[in-house]
Amino acid sequence: MIFRFFLLIFAFATIFLGCDEKQSFEKNKKKEKVLDLAEIKSRGKLIVLAENSPISFFIYRGAKMGLEYEILKHYAKHLKLPMEVRIVYDMDHILDDLMSFRGDIVACNLTVTKQRKEKVAFTAPIMRSAQVLVQRKPENWRQRNPKDYQKELIQEPEELIGKTVHVWKNSSYFERLINLQEELGDTIYIEGLRGDILAEEIIDWVADGLIDFTVTDQNVAQINKRYHPDIDISVALSVKQNISFAIRKSSKDLKEDFDVWFDSFQHTTTYKFIIHKYLNLGTHTSKAKREFASSGGGKLSPYDDIIKAVASDASWDWRLLSSLIFQESKFQLDKESWAGAFGIMQFMPQTAPIYGVTPESTVEEQIRGGMKKLQKNFDDWAAVEDSIQRLKFTLATYNAGLGHVQDAQRLAEKHGLKPLVWDANVGIMMLELMKPKYYQDEVVRFGYIRGIETFNYVNEIFLRYSEYKSAFPD
Repeated sequence: MIFRFFLLIFAFATIFLGCDEKQSFEKNKKKEKVLDLAEIKSRGKLIVLAENSPISFFIYRGAKMGLEYEILKHYAKHLKLPMEVRIVYDMDHILDDLMSFRGDIVACNLTVTKQRKEKVAFTAPIMRSAQVLVQRKPENWRQRNPKDYQKELIQEPEELIGKTVHVWKNSSYFERLINLQEELGDTIYIEGLRGDILAEEIIDWVADGLIDFTVTDQNVAQINKRYHPDIDISVALSVKQNISFAIRKSSKDLKEDFDVWFDSFQHTTTYKFIIHKYLNLGTHTSKAKREFASSGGGKLSPYDDIIKAVASDASWDWRLLSSLIFQESKFQLDKESWAGAFGIMQFMPQTAPIYGVTPESTVEEQIRGGMKKLQKNFDDWAAVEDSIQRLKFTLATYNAGLGHVQDAQRLAEKHGLKPLVWDANVGIMMLELMKPKYYQDEVVRFGYIRGIETFNYVNEIFLRYSEYKSAFPD
């Protein structure tokens, strides 16, 4: 009887403990972080993880470019959200970065594979591309008949038997070569490369004679053939495969919304022109290899050295100063606004002399004058303790003038907002200064201003600054 009694107690305990475990599991499940479309909208921006390449994303003379970037720029516009791009330099960890919430969408020319689908979800395909072999033509190919020298090239996949091919180890190319070996029943020597070596760099190696073969997507090969006419990309190693954006499986609303939007967008002339200008025209993709490109020469503008020196003297980040200069003039020395602002820093004629700047001033004199004005504006907001918020007040003042920003500050205080915080406080009141109810308020001294211009000015500079830091790390 005693033994049966203990058995009964044990059974009840097991049931109750099982219930507790189930409830604990359900409770923890509910605590799992979710970052879907609603949360992205609430956060206020769409974050994209991209590689530094013509297909994905690159910066040329301060401007943002890239085939996938341009598609997502239109999607972000559909969402009515700004978009921030974070460049990933090691593709081996790109999906882990997505799963750890460093971004919302991966735009890295990803082929949809069964292995990747086990970890993440994919949007509707944005394009289709076969994998091709990249090999070097003979040195004297220009002087020879194509039918003659092509005999010296690999023309069929089975001719790769016994050859060495270098590809990114965690790529669909590596998988395809493994499968090709099985199909051929013989050995292809596959050298797996790290994820921090871009496909474009491996193609450079082939063109320079450092390696003999690599495999990449036809769209990537097509772009790089413009830089390297001495490579051959005519041998296809696969059927056309889907190229898509990767998202977390938990972001179901984001995937559904993108797929519905893209179903319409892919039939527009805008989409067709994006594909055409990157895959068929050389004007855009050639910029990716130039001196002032993040994926080429590694310089942001022709004035990097001056900007770095001026920013360093003022203890500013040169990329923040570069972002402001791009906002003002796109690095154009002869730019003049409708209001008469001139030069690379867009000084107004009545303000410029105060900082030693004239239309005839050199680039360095203009930038140093602009930095002096920024430093004065920064000093005007010494009461703002948070450094980021103080910089935002500084930028707003550079754009709108101290008086209008102080008007917004007084309105914020009057309406129960924080007068020393720009985000969601003084910035909101800057927007309200477009309405009579607010610009006619007794605390407002400088009247109406198109506050949305200043509001967007601050946001765009900081967003671009974040992307410049990602593309041009110190």
